[in-house]
Amino acid sequence: MKKSNQIPDYKKSISVFFDHATAFLIGFAAGFLILFIFYGLIIISIAGGLVLGSVNIFVSMHNSIKKRTVKLRLQFFDMLEAMSVAMKAGNPMLNSLQSAREDLLLIYPENSDIIIELDIIIGKFNNAVPLSESFSDLAERSGLEDIAGFASIYATIEGKSSRADEIVRETQQIIADKMEIEMEIDTLMTAAKSEVNIMLMMPLVILGVIGYAGAGFMDAIYTTAAGRIVSTIGLIVFIISYIMAKKFSRISL
Repeated sequence: MKKSNQIPDYKKSISVFFDHATAFLIGFAAGFLILFIFYGLIIISIAGGLVLGSVNIFVSMHNSIKKRTVKLRLQFFDMLEAMSVAMKAGNPMLNSLQSAREDLLLIYPENSDIIIELDIIIGKFNNAVPLSESFSDLAERSGLEDIAGFASIYATIEGKSSRADEIVRETQQIIADKMEIEMEIDTLMTAAKSEVNIMLMMPLVILGVIGYAGAGFMDAIYTTAAGRIVSTIGLIVFIISYIMAKKFSRISL
């Protein structure tokens, strides 16, 4: 795969047409199924599917951005670890970056974000751009708090202190501690998220089974004005429950 010469912007999605099409189809199928269960009308179900499919494209783009920044954060941690080893051997900052790049090529492809960023940082330094400015630029483009903290501290000590190796090690340890806490929380939340998903799906399953295998038990829901009102209220409650469940199960540190 050819490496891009463009500076990455981590606030923009890199999703391609296939990703958009897949997200749309998934959203359309979900929207069609939910509305058909609540209303039993093809036209309304198709319209709802089109709306949810379109919305899901933007949700998928947001998720792809988040996944990319999470991956970059892990790669940045690996970079600091490789730099720390090089700096312990007495290498200056630039040589440590170059050494880290060679080490990271053993575990990441050349077109990975961290390799591209290292090429950008080293290239800028060779053109008389301070490392602190390059780190700050990366922090701004990525929006990652860990990188921003490292860039801020390094900018303070650049050219004034020999503690760069300590800053690298301390930043690496902070990121490691945060990642460990996040993994523990995610482990604790896994069972709860599964239960929430089951509880959200159960009303749809019950309505689907009763509505289409109940020998007309719920015909009033689909044929009377009062039934439509009840269906609409139920749909609103379902949507609110879904949004709240997703919001409460989302952990950010």
